[in-house]
Amino acid sequence: MDHLIIDALRDVLTGQCTPAIVRAIENEVAAHNGCAPETDLTKISATAATLWQQIEDTGFADLLLPEDEGGAGLALRDAFAVWDLLGQHAMPLPLAETMLARGWLVAAGVAVPQGAIALAPHLLVEGGGVGASGVRGARVAQWVLGQHGGELVLLPVAGAQASPSIFVLDADLHWKAAALASATRVAAPASLLVAQAGLVSALLAGSLLTTFESTLNFANERQQFGRPIGKFQAIQHELAVMAEHVSAARMAAQIACEAGGVLADPLKVAVGKARTGEAAVEVASLAHSIHGAIGFTTEFDLQLFTRRLHLWRQTAGSESYWQLQAGQALVAAGGMSLDVIRQITDSAAAV
Repeated sequence: MDHLIIDALRDVLTGQCTPAIVRAIENEVAAHNGCAPETDLTKISATAATLWQQIEDTGFADLLLPEDEGGAGLALRDAFAVWDLLGQHAMPLPLAETMLARGWLVAAGVAVPQGAIALAPHLLVEGGGVGASGVRGARVAQWVLGQHGGELVLLPVAGAQASPSIFVLDADLHWKAAALASATRVAAPASLLVAQAGLVSALLAGSLLTTFESTLNFANERQQFGRPIGKFQAIQHELAVMAEHVSAARMAAQIACEAGGVLADPLKVAVGKARTGEAAVEVASLAHSIHGAIGFTTEFDLQLFTRRLHLWRQTAGSESYWQLQAGQALVAAGGMSLDVIRQITDSAAAV
């Protein structure tokens, strides 16, 4: 991975994706919720539009495109470091999804549309049109790349009927038959669900790291009975458990993204998404235990990350779903668990 890319992205995120900016985007989108979807992001959130323009101007959304298409020619194993960094900064826009969608579309010979692209792995035919529930980042995206059967379908967000989802930046979307008929369609090179689960594993890895580091700093700064609470054995134990989960989850997420192209290995993704989902529950719980009541307040930054841990844990399948997929792969291998473990951990990436 080119460290110049990571350093440049870190500079942009440090200046343009602060907790205050993340809050501003969420608040602006919340005020717009219930209105018809817009193609013009400035009408939804001026703060989000500014952040997205920074991303477009610096070319980060095109990193998975070949160099002759204006990209950096990165593979998934390289993209892990990018997506991990997005998770560390609670990126409120679907940049990771846009990177992946653009890479797939260009590989299929489709012109890349301007704007952010959300993913909908399960498009459901309903009432003559199609719908998708809980589309991550739909409120701050201009397009949705969905999968129906063996096809990828590129649909405009502005052409959909939207209703609020659990998270303020997400939405349930429905397109009428006319929008579906005029949509761009290409053959799906692989499962979009697997692809999204892989990138969300990397986002979780980043958010887990920030949650742990901020909790560790808080424990070293918060004084009780004349000394930092991090000096108490009970708190040290909780921090040790957090560190174990974060370390294991980050390794698993890196394995999930271990691919030389833009198509992920389903078995590696199953392990990565399952392990990061497990860690999300434990780390969020322990972080709030150590912080006490202050961690739940909207003014405190911790909740920006723990809310995302719970959201991303459910995105593209929870840990129980992916544990089932891994278990079925083990059964299909004839019970030779060591061979399956070797297949999963055969990684060229530096962990």
